Amino acid sequence: MLRFFVMLILLTPHAFAEENAAKACAPLLDFTVETLSKHQPIKLCDAYQGQVILVVNTASKCGYTHQYEGLEKLYREYKDQGLVILGFPSNDFAGQEPESEEKIADFCSLTFGVEFPMFSKSSVKQGAASPFYQALAATSGSYPRWNFHKYLINRHGELIGSYTSDTAPHNAQLLSKIQQALQE
Repeated sequence: MLRFFVMLILLTPHAFAEENAAKACAPLLDFTVETLSKHQPIKLCDAYQGQVILVVNTASKCGYTHQYEGLEKLYREYKDQGLVILGFPSNDFAGQEPESEEKIADFCSLTFGVEFPMFSKSSVKQGAASPFYQALAATSGSYPRWNFHKYLINRHGELIGSYTSDTAPHNAQLLSKIQQALQE
């Protein structure tokens, strides 16, 4: 019996350390953002850590707006395997997202059937970027230069890719990286 208690005492700190390590928030996801429609605060770490995350700054009146369709298709194809797409509307580039958040949500839903999570309008360009986008830029070495820039984060909360606006959601290189991350 004494041997059992000694084993329990020796294993307990190790078990707690493993549990705490599993719950530790990856620095890149240690941000709270608000949902687009209901303005509910969401801690990215609590909601999405352990998933493969594609972060995209969006705009409703951009030449790349059609990418919403591809992003939604990508989300539906891979969400059951652990992919989540996070959309952040931004009016930083040529005023191409001037509408209210309510109108943005309606546009995304009614025009493209967007079901992936969308968040409050955010600034993403250098000098004015939200803290989350500052962290993405610092880690990748680049801020978005236009709408529909994409950042890919693996299940460990590590940035594994940054893609310019002209990289379509079903671009072979992006898809390969997503598939590889989903298998890890």
